[in-house]
Amino acid sequence: MTAIAHFDDHDVVAFARWLEADLAAVIERPVWSMSTQQSEQALISLTRVRGQVDALLMRVLRQAEAVGAGMDTGATSTTSWWSHATHTTRAEAHRTARLAKALEAHDEVAHGLATGDLRTDQARVIADAVDDLPDAVEDWVPAAATRFLLDMAGEHDAKDLRVLGRRLLEAVDPEAADAEEARRLEAEEADALAAASFSMADDGNGTCHGRFTVPSLQGAMLAKDLKARVARELKKSGADGERDVGRPPSLTRHRMGRAFVDYIETRPAGATPKAGGVAATVVVTMDLDTLLGGLAAASLDTGCRISAGEARRIACRAGIIPVVLGGPSVPLDVGRKRRFHTEAQRLAMGIRDGGCTAAGCDAPPAMTEAHHDEVTWCEGGGTSVERGRLLCSPHHRRIHDPSFQHSLDKHGKVRFTRRT
Repeated sequence: MTAIAHFDDHDVVAFARWLEADLAAVIERPVWSMSTQQSEQALISLTRVRGQVDALLMRVLRQAEAVGAGMDTGATSTTSWWSHATHTTRAEAHRTARLAKALEAHDEVAHGLATGDLRTDQARVIADAVDDLPDAVEDWVPAAATRFLLDMAGEHDAKDLRVLGRRLLEAVDPEAADAEEARRLEAEEADALAAASFSMADDGNGTCHGRFTVPSLQGAMLAKDLKARVARELKKSGADGERDVGRPPSLTRHRMGRAFVDYIETRPAGATPKAGGVAATVVVTMDLDTLLGGLAAASLDTGCRISAGEARRIACRAGIIPVVLGGPSVPLDVGRKRRFHTEAQRLAMGIRDGGCTAAGCDAPPAMTEAHHDEVTWCEGGGTSVERGRLLCSPHHRRIHDPSFQHSLDKHGKVRFTRRT
């Protein structure tokens, strides 16, 4: 097959016609007679030529974009026209167009591809890695980084180059790399903290489900604690001795879940924060009979119900406060010796009131304050559960506001009306 040249053909057009014709002529020739050495040489040469052809194609593509090739067909861009005309996927066509544009800013990389020293995927990785360098680097760094990766391309494929590219600054300018890593880590940590979230819901069948997002540091702290608890439980049960020496314990999701339960139950009591004057602990209310072995269920101040056996088990755990009805308890009336309600009094009021006692308010106990009902402390009233009630901060301010008067409805809720 002979290429037909036209007198006005550009050299590149004439070459493309000739190459297409000569390839068509040789492509069907049998290769069974090629020796080992010839096969090796042909593979290497054709691989180099493939990169060179790609380099030429991308230069022509940039020129085609400049003169608006294919735009008279109604195409949205030259690249889209080329994709349609050659049945190249749009994704691959635009990927090639992006590399063609990038190579115009990377002369050494473009030259390496044009001479056959680089593969196309290597050229893409090098250009991307250099372009991804921080804006704040010194002027000499991009050129040095390019030369470093070009040298490495003689020994590494695109995959290895991508790995090297991730730590490119460290190889070229270690001092700047340290500063950039510190800046990047600080930014990542700030973003992670800003994205921190926690959600949890009870399905009504005795199980809570939740999701959380925390920074890597806190995630590592939690994971290390839970893994240590799993290892401790395996050792206590004897299962630890059954595994091979040097292998970590089997960290199944169930074992990690059990460890998380243990983590929650064994929090140090002193580390529990306070809310509304009361430590943020779960209050378990039960009859004395339940504590002594009865079957009646117990109640949590969150509104949940638990079995008698579970109530007895956790009654002495840290972070759990048992309130036994009908049995000995902390004295709740401290009379005139103390103005503010004690924590024990606040707990009792929280169980009794369930939260803010203003009509229509659903603020939980942790969001309330203790109010001296009927007779204030300043007027000689006592500090007791019987003469106190819980009110959220806005309603507590309102009950002392002289521009409002208040009364109790039939449900014992406080109702406010503005004085006229």
